[in-house]
Amino acid sequence: MHHEAWAVGRPGPGPANRADGRTTPPPVTAAAARSSPGPAPKRPLAGAQRWVPPDADVSTLARAAADCRGCELHEQATGTVFGAGPAPARLMLVGEQPGDQEDRTGTPFVGPAGQVLHRALRAAGLDITTAWITNAVKHFHHVERGKRRLHRTPQARHISACRPWLAAEIVAVRPRLVVVLGATAGRSFYGPGFRVGPARGVLQPWPDTFEAGDPAAQVLVTVHPSAVLRAPDREAAFADLVADLKPALDVLS
Repeated sequence: MHHEAWAVGRPGPGPANRADGRTTPPPVTAAAARSSPGPAPKRPLAGAQRWVPPDADVSTLARAAADCRGCELHEQATGTVFGAGPAPARLMLVGEQPGDQEDRTGTPFVGPAGQVLHRALRAAGLDITTAWITNAVKHFHHVERGKRRLHRTPQARHISACRPWLAAEIVAVRPRLVVVLGATAGRSFYGPGFRVGPARGVLQPWPDTFEAGDPAAQVLVTVHPSAVLRAPDREAAFADLVADLKPALDVLS
């Protein structure tokens, strides 16, 4: 039987008294340095899969998601913000995560960025009432500053933990087109190296990451509508967002 060896050495030198009366601690040995605790490792995430019911419709998924503990974000959020809209739906919109207002109301895209998205879809000739709207991450990741709750970008591990919910939504909704809004949603589809810039406004092939509910499904990439609110020239940024959405008409016609 293997026994773990414990090294037993002679006591090292004790503290030395300096001329000024202060005590000098003994030098740190290499062994002690190696045994010193480093930064605490991040907790491994369980992931959402154990909470996702198989072959479920969106109503069943939404009820199950309310109990999800697949990552630590549920601890600070008011609740799970699941997708909303008709199902099946030919158009599906995937954002980053709920914001402050979405977390309080339980509904996706009802805050300032949601208002921009609604306007852009109308300007592009798309009917948002026929679309399923959701996020790659279902809980609000934030930091509190006094009474304010400030957005924090979800980490890769949060995206991965929440991906089973998005996968189940896609199967249940069966979209012909998924519009990916921003880098976080794009990384859920195409991996951590995804960047919006090269793919913006261009139809993309369906990724291997998800089972397609519709065999002819495609992906269209654009910025998150919150980028319009941060832009120096909001009118130009809004016009660019509308232009990015226009190819959706050809897919859905």
